[in-house]
Amino acid sequence: MNERPGVSLKDSPVGASRRGFLGVAAAGLAGAMLAPGIQLIEIARAATPQAGANPGVRWGMLIDTTKCATGCTDCVTACSTENGLGGGTRPTDPQWLRKVEIKEIKTGRTASVPVMCQHCAEPPCVDVCPTGASFKRADGIVLVDRHACIGCRYCVMACPYKARSFVHEEVTDQKPDVPRGKGCVEGCTLCVHRLDQGNKTTACAEACTKAGHGAIVFGDLNDPDSEISRRVREVASTQLRADLRLDPGVRYQGLS
Repeated sequence: MNERPGVSLKDSPVGASRRGFLGVAAAGLAGAMLAPGIQLIEIARAATPQAGANPGVRWGMLIDTTKCATGCTDCVTACSTENGLGGGTRPTDPQWLRKVEIKEIKTGRTASVPVMCQHCAEPPCVDVCPTGASFKRADGIVLVDRHACIGCRYCVMACPYKARSFVHEEVTDQKPDVPRGKGCVEGCTLCVHRLDQGNKTTACAEACTKAGHGAIVFGDLNDPDSEISRRVREVASTQLRADLRLDPGVRYQGLS
């Protein structure tokens, strides 16, 4: 893998999860106080669901910035449609995927590219969450359990990619496979509902391919025979803010 640091930005089963968290927390508090050294976040993480995730897989993306045209929003539109996010015309509208200006520090080269949750191997959003609502599945996908989320927005502040949105208003016309709720934090899920149903790509990657751009490759980074693994081996790729050592699952080609 050939990666270069130094890129900066300008710019589950949820029902059982909540019951599990409350049950474990209640048990821990039965003695009127937690035993010394026991933290609420540790109890919450013990109840975090991991069903459906294959630990042998790590889902990721490779985005070729040389094929991503300024002004093109095909991937943004596809994400919004797939997840029922609305038009994104108001400040309170969620942005799971957005086009931003990327600048390579060493060369000064800029590009307009899609940025979303980077699905880090070491996600800071998970580290700061006080209830365990932010969690990473065994296959590398970082998610938010809306039934455990208390809306504190610590994860929003911790994310260096500005990749999470807060739901300020009641949500209507929800997609059955993409539950959302007022007062919760949300972000790109790598179309986890599609993956768990056997689909092998995300809505944004699919739309980019259908439009003839071919800028987004999605797949299993752990599979040496997958297209994304082959491309990462053969071409230089960059992780955004690699200096933070978060090991994002999203990589960018052509930024240097």
